[in-house]
Amino acid sequence: MSSMSAPEPGSAPPAPPVPLAALLARPDLGLRLLAGPEDVPLHWVHTSEMADPHPYLLGGELLMTAGVQLTDPAHYVDRVVEAGAAALAFGVTPVWDTVPPELVAACERHGLPLVEVPPRTPFTAVARAVWRLMAEARLHELRRVTEAQQSLAAAAARPAPVPAVLGALASRLGGRAVLFGADGTEAAAAGREVPAEAARALRDLAGVLGPRPGGPASASGDGGGLRLAAYALGGGEGLTLGVATERRGPGDHTIAGVAVVLLSLLTAPHRGADVSVRDGALVRLLLGAAPAEVAGALGPGPWTVVHARGGDGTPFAAASLAAALGTPLMDTGVGAEGGTGTRAEGATGTRAEGGTGTRAEGATGTSTEGATAPGPSAPGHARPGTVRLLLPSSTAVTAQQGWTLGASAPVAASELAAGDAQAARALRRAEASRAALVRHRAHGFAALVDRDEAAAYAREVLAPLTGPLTETLRVWLSLHGSWDRTAVALEIHRNTVRQRITRCAALLDRDLDDPDVRMELWFALRAP
Repeated sequence: MSSMSAPEPGSAPPAPPVPLAALLARPDLGLRLLAGPEDVPLHWVHTSEMADPHPYLLGGELLMTAGVQLTDPAHYVDRVVEAGAAALAFGVTPVWDTVPPELVAACERHGLPLVEVPPRTPFTAVARAVWRLMAEARLHELRRVTEAQQSLAAAAARPAPVPAVLGALASRLGGRAVLFGADGTEAAAAGREVPAEAARALRDLAGVLGPRPGGPASASGDGGGLRLAAYALGGGEGLTLGVATERRGPGDHTIAGVAVVLLSLLTAPHRGADVSVRDGALVRLLLGAAPAEVAGALGPGPWTVVHARGGDGTPFAAASLAAALGTPLMDTGVGAEGGTGTRAEGATGTRAEGGTGTRAEGATGTSTEGATAPGPSAPGHARPGTVRLLLPSSTAVTAQQGWTLGASAPVAASELAAGDAQAARALRRAEASRAALVRHRAHGFAALVDRDEAAAYAREVLAPLTGPLTETLRVWLSLHGSWDRTAVALEIHRNTVRQRITRCAALLDRDLDDPDVRMELWFALRAP
């Protein structure tokens, strides 16, 4: 009998478990419950004919077996229960004509549900039924989340938006939603009243978060017979959203996250004044003011530039990230593409980047690089799908679930373009190394060299290289000469990486396999 593996637990959105009773209710399967309760949740299905399946179980599954190697039913059930399996399904024939009574007694003793699978029902039919039920539950959950998002967005547009959002959230989750102030008092609330014990536990849970920089963004627990959750709002005012419900569905965290974003925006202090300052800074930039001059209107600096990719694909993802990092200064890149720069690469094809360009790439042959085209990390030329944020350097940059972040070193307002390039390179290193957050570091021996001398020498050494070749060499060296990881970081074919590195070696007339050459070039590439 074949086995079916479960989807990865970390997949998003999660598939809700299905109750065993729903499987027993399928007349086409003919399943019969011999022991244990029927209301246990099933997270996945696994088939095993091992004498001891314990090492191969994750917990929460319906374990199916025909008892091929069943010799000690009591010990077998002990191991299955120890592994955390949700239920056991036993197929009769061809090995056993009936379910062994000792197996039934052992399951009854442990309270483990035991299901008899008739000869006419293959294990694959049971597994398929479970996956179909999970698919139906997941679709229902997705619809519920979508409807809740629409309801919350509509509530945020009402005359009294904060109470309206709390009311919509409480209604969608079937509980109570409370907005706590920084001192732990209720600023607003909606939904049904909860017992005093649950109210105290929710207030204490909200106090765990608080306004501490870099502290936890959410917390969960139980109290007064209810499931509790608390979420810190962005804006730095210490506001916290508390939610108390009888149960916690797979999509509840997503729904609450949307409410957190909306409430963060609605409760941000002096929101109108902040927007006016940012609008004024934008106008001054468009009229020719220097970035260093304009940045002073936004804050004293220094600044940290953050590049981010990821999110859950919703319209609120980037705003939620900005709120979590505590900054209103965000660029999603929407409407920023275009331009007249061109870039050609590949064997026989060309690639033009701009408003109406086309692209054709080849895997072999030679490459042609446009000397004036912006490189992948050139300031102001972030890759599509990249969110750029600007934070005061005093604000902690922490890893955010579902996002990959690259952060620059603290830079002055006059060096924001350099910080933008640092963040772009840090993001590519994070993606290549599969790290949630990578920070740009500018310490070590390189800091002992005079900046002006280092810059002059770097310009001389790297003069033969075009922008794309320079960036490819930089990433390739940072990833220890890995062709595959460099291709992933630059989003190009590995053959293109090889062609570019070969071209670099020819133009520089250097042996790139020599560690001394690599070190010298690396210092040159990192020069200011």
